Amino acid sequence: MKAVVQRVMKASVLVNDEVVSSIGKGLCVLIGISRDDTPKDMEYMVRKVLNLRLFDDANGKRWNHSVKDKGFEILCVSQFTLYSILKGNKLDFHQSMAPEQSQVFYEEFLQKLKEAYVPEKVKDGVFGAYMQVDIQNDGPVTVQLDSNPQQPTKKEPQPNHQNIEENL
Repeated sequence: MKAVVQRVMKASVLVNDEVVSSIGKGLCVLIGISRDDTPKDMEYMVRKVLNLRLFDDANGKRWNHSVKDKGFEILCVSQFTLYSILKGNKLDFHQSMAPEQSQVFYEEFLQKLKEAYVPEKVKDGVFGAYMQVDIQNDGPVTVQLDSNPQQPTKKEPQPNHQNIEENL
């Protein structure tokens, strides 16, 4: 799973020019589901979304509280394009989970998020709909999460510029 988490002053989702969901201060979370995601990925994402320390505490100490600590709201929006890859200038979505499976997976993710937090504070858009997401970013603060990041490749040793100059 991938998520783009934005700290917001407010956010809403519109479908056909009608507000279907909105929140005040909290997090707007764009969620992408890959064809290889498992319940373990879902658990990781629920834990991270709820516990990321993106908010100041009462004394103004930065990055000290989570959305859960502050009792703020969360707006989740399914976004299969997070698993797109470019083939030339065209997007390819073969890494995204199929729509029927991903809807079930996404709804289970939302349910787990609600169970781990306050159900009324977790809202979402309309799965599969053409949506407009209105975000008033706070900061701006935007964080990317990936439940299964690629292992970094081993870096090649950097040339020693002194030795290069000596050999010239």
